[in-house]
Amino acid sequence: MAFNQVMGRSEAGGLIPNPVSYELLNSIAVQSVVMKLGRRLRNMSTHETELPVLSALASASIRDGEYDLIQTTKMAWENKVITAKHVDAIVVVSQDALADSGIPLWDEIKPELVSAASETIDHAMLYGTGKPAAWPTAIVAGALAASHNVSLAAHEDLYDAMLGETGVFAKVEADGYQVTGIAAHLSQKAAYRNCRTTDGVPVFQPDPVQAGRSMVDGVPIEFLKNGVGSSTYKQIAGDWQQLVYSSRQDIAYEVTTTGVIQDGSGNIMYNMFQQHLAAIKLTMRLGFQISNPINRENETEATRYPFAYLTA
Repeated sequence: MAFNQVMGRSEAGGLIPNPVSYELLNSIAVQSVVMKLGRRLRNMSTHETELPVLSALASASIRDGEYDLIQTTKMAWENKVITAKHVDAIVVVSQDALADSGIPLWDEIKPELVSAASETIDHAMLYGTGKPAAWPTAIVAGALAASHNVSLAAHEDLYDAMLGETGVFAKVEADGYQVTGIAAHLSQKAAYRNCRTTDGVPVFQPDPVQAGRSMVDGVPIEFLKNGVGSSTYKQIAGDWQQLVYSSRQDIAYEVTTTGVIQDGSGNIMYNMFQQHLAAIKLTMRLGFQISNPINRENETEATRYPFAYLTA
């Protein structure tokens, strides 16, 4: 018998099939409302990439005389940096469970990894929770800085708060953008159903083509799930094409049966070897940016923003 054989990560990794990496990435993009509504760029070749954004507009002039000189104009672009950061998730399982062939273990773990990663991404990009400093300002903070916050209490009803002249849509449109989607707290489903005319007819009708899909003024609503939705920011609407994200490293995974899991204070929570446990770690690297290019409706960047939100 041999005494020098060790099962390393390459052997343990066989527990998880390679094609699952691509499947997981697509699943996260579906569960994450931000990634679903936003625009994905091609993968990054380094940990940072520059996004050219229009910063100065061209101008035209009218010649009074046939032989008058044509005036010149110029345009300008600035680079906004997308910085890739790690998004990780670890699931600890008993090695006895790994050995139990009656349990479809990977089918149990995979949804939890997807849910954890998508929740983290949405919290960071929408509310700034856990957002690394190298990422741009989160959407709600950016909208607040541009005075794109709307209070439901200051309006007659939900319809007026969303679609009225001083509503959420109007804030976005005043800055030269079209609302392409809404990220809403799950409680807003009931709020939309309860919004009726004086005759009791529902104001907001469901999508006649796609069953179960809600729309406002022809714009789809994605209801935030998995604990991502905020009761403070009831609805976030905007031109989601201005939110772009890029992946530096697609999903990778590691499996280990040694080492420890620590909390933020350094306390050991699990000892893999001593407690006969295995840890499965998912890692990906991505970054995002809000392009917010100059346009003729609002040429001032400090007050121009492609998103607005509704508070209670």
